[in-house]
Parts: sequence; structure tokens; C-alpha cells
Amino acid sequence: MGTGFVKNAHRYDPYKNFKFRIIMDERPVLGIQKVGALKRTTEVVKYREGGENSVEHKSPGRSSYEGLTLDRGLTHDREFEVWANMVHPYAGDEGMDLVNYKKELILEVLNEKGHVAFRYFLHGCWVSEYTAMPDLDAGANAVAIENMKIEMEGWERDKDTKEPDEAAAVPAAG
Repeated sequence: MGTGFVKNAHRYDPYKNFKFRIIMDERPVLGIQKVGALKRTTEVVKYREGGENSVEHKSPGRSSYEGLTLDRGLTHDREFEVWANMVHPYAGDEGMDLVNYKKELILEVLNEKGHVAFRYFLHGCWVSEYTAMPDLDAGANAVAIENMKIEMEGWERDKDTKEPDEAAAVPAAG
């Protein structure tokens, strides 16, 4: 039975889910704590044939891509707020940015050493929900988190991102 790794045949455990980054406007978004799952759903179209009514056939219908949530610690970086305000700012319809509100994002999953193991291109992303300030609780011992939900037209895995050589040097901070 294979290990699931070719270049790193010594490895026996899968990648962890705590090393990742989101690239927006060609640079990493700082402070991302949590990224929701990438999920695609395809509707099932059921039909029957006239001469064989006792059997139901199924074929694929429309596919949709679920929204993705991003959580990050609250800082003075206004990047999320500026992007969210491109859709429907408080100023009203004339404040909408119909040219720039959709963005192409990249989700990178890293191995423990910091090499990119998987890369996904997220297409046509825009903000459908934005939480600028979380619930505040003087009795809590937690980081304040801002949250956004992005809708997207689709995603695809970067086929050019290959299994990293884990014996290679640690990549430079980018």
C-alpha cells in the first residue's frame, strides 16, 4: 500500500491543517487564523426512460461553489473593510465599485517546514458578509476576530504545484 507521497517516501502522516496562507493582490494577507473548507456541490438530475420506468437514472446538473469564511485577528490593517465596502458601502449605491469588487485569491497549504504543498486558485471572489467587530466580552481571554464570507465563481487546484522536497532548505519569508 502506498504512503501517498512520492518525493518524500519517508513521510507517513498527512499534512496538518494549521499552516496556510491567503494571497490577495499578489501578497499574503496577514493574521488569517481560519479558512473555511473549499466545497463544490453538483445537483443531481434524475430521469426515467419510457420503456424502463422502474429504474431511475442520474446525471450531473449545475455545480455551485460554497462561500468561504476567513477569520483574522483584529488589527489596524483595513484591507478586509475596504474590500467589503466595494460591494455596498454605507454611502449607498454610488459608492459601489463595480470594477474592482471581485478578486482572484490564492489559498496555499504549507507543510510543517513552510514549503507550499497545495495551491488553489479562487476565482471571482467578492464579500457577501463582513463582521468588522466581534462580540466584546471583558471576561473573555481571547483575540478579537474580524470575519468575512466570500462568494466565488469557482476554484481549481494548481496542477503545477508539485510535492515539495522536504529535505530542501526552509523557504525565505515572502
